[in-house]
Amino acid sequence: MSRPAVWAPRADAVELVLDDQRRPMVRGEGGWWSATAELPAGTDYRFALNGGHAMPDPRSPWQPAGVHGASRTVDHSRFAWTDAGFQQRRLRDAAIYELHIGTFTPGGTFDSAIERFDYLAELGITHLELMPVAEFSGSRGWGYDGVDLFAPHHAYGGPDGLKRLVDAAHRRNLAVLLDVVYNHLGPDGNYLDRFGPYVTDRYATAWGDAINMDDAGSHEVRRFVVDNALMWMRDYHVDGLRLDAVHAVFDSSAVHILEEIATATAQLAREVRRPLVVTAESDLNDPRLVRPVADGGYALDAVWSDDVHHALHVALTGETSGYYADFTSDGALPRAMREPFLYAGQYSAVRDRVHGRDPEDLPGDRFVVALQNHDQVGNRARGERIGQIVSPGRARIGAALLLTAPYVALLFAGEEWSASSPFQYFTGHDSPELAEAVRHGRREEFGAFGWDPDDVPDPQDPATFERSKLPWDEMATGDHAEMLEWYRALLAMRASTPALRDADRSAVAADHDRDAGWLSVRRGPIEVVANLGSRHVVRPLAGTPVLCWPAGLVIERGTVTLPPDGVVVAEARR
Repeated sequence: MSRPAVWAPRADAVELVLDDQRRPMVRGEGGWWSATAELPAGTDYRFALNGGHAMPDPRSPWQPAGVHGASRTVDHSRFAWTDAGFQQRRLRDAAIYELHIGTFTPGGTFDSAIERFDYLAELGITHLELMPVAEFSGSRGWGYDGVDLFAPHHAYGGPDGLKRLVDAAHRRNLAVLLDVVYNHLGPDGNYLDRFGPYVTDRYATAWGDAINMDDAGSHEVRRFVVDNALMWMRDYHVDGLRLDAVHAVFDSSAVHILEEIATATAQLAREVRRPLVVTAESDLNDPRLVRPVADGGYALDAVWSDDVHHALHVALTGETSGYYADFTSDGALPRAMREPFLYAGQYSAVRDRVHGRDPEDLPGDRFVVALQNHDQVGNRARGERIGQIVSPGRARIGAALLLTAPYVALLFAGEEWSASSPFQYFTGHDSPELAEAVRHGRREEFGAFGWDPDDVPDPQDPATFERSKLPWDEMATGDHAEMLEWYRALLAMRASTPALRDADRSAVAADHDRDAGWLSVRRGPIEVVANLGSRHVVRPLAGTPVLCWPAGLVIERGTVTLPPDGVVVAEARR
């Protein structure tokens, strides 16, 4: 049983709406209103302000009919968890696998995703990272336009579906991280600003109104955000959060909302007696995000490093448009193997300003890096994966460098077998006006990269969503099977080699010759030697080859002859 309550400081009257019945609620302190009766689990309800239209609960735990439907009560204590004692592995030992529930399997649900967990555990994955699952408009979408932040999406399977997923993951020793969005709210189904000052016009984001973290009424909005973060980890047993685009979380308060989330998470971890982590996406290259509070930081556990991705991408693909233009300098890639921020107080031509700050002594496990992720694939005009724009050899070079780097490695679902499906931007908005605005916006967005607007798929077309689903039947065939074995071997090597899980960035030795095209990176006993040039190169090799591409490389007398796009991973004798 639960007694509905809602924060509506501007309302003169609030009613609890049950079917067609309206029951007055009682105003309490601070603009909070409460119902006089308790509702059993599974009851549909709404709120009406000042006699007006009935709306979903801003803290709705379930929206079975979507963003415009009624809210439904949930009793979290009813779920029979079986994961007592589960403890996630440290980030330095992690191999994170980012996935989108709707495209991960043909069924596109929490329950159908579970069918692939044995495979992921055997592959060597330690953490799943789910793209946002909070209720958003329509039945398909990336999830970054959520409006009911406490409600797992109805099309994925709702609250119990998510709990079954987490419970099943823990049984296979897989941790679950959840992507959450606290910088803006979606454009469709957002009723929150009718209840109170959830958004502010003091700031603007590229995606909509900024959430009010520091203006009038922000004390309750911040409470809303922190409560939401804790709910996922407490009621759904997720092991941590990935905070989306925190550079667009604007907060001038003395205690930043990110610090408040980190502090509350640490307290919850002590209460539930299991480790919890908070990572963040940021394009600021600001190490304060992960420094301790005592050192003026926000105490997050890790931050994404796009610089490493960009340096890898430019070296592998040769693309230099848009923000990639900042990563064409000689030595960018070998530097990225030991320095997570290539812009750490240097002038950025793309930004036309000095960018970033030196991370100094911060260890590598404070930085999450990727060869591919949802943004870097899905925000291309046609949504191509790296395997669709470079040779198989170059894709292997990227994988080898990623999985032997001193950072927290993240794979994007399907990357490990070079999936043939794209990952495109898709939506399912019901509003024709909003649908057309999204179409127009996507075409405009790609101008900086020189992509033809006609190449941009219609986000609203169901076919855009369908072709983004992973084709699992191909993974055991031909080139896909060979790539899968490459990733499987690299993940096993990373798991079994302590030096590859050591977060000491100073222990990385990287050398290169840009003119000749070769690159050598060494960590402990493991060395990666790759040829990104156009001619064969002969390089010394200190260890015994463990992985080679292509097969049949000439290795004799301590040297290896690498053709263009060739790579060898060697292990020194102990």
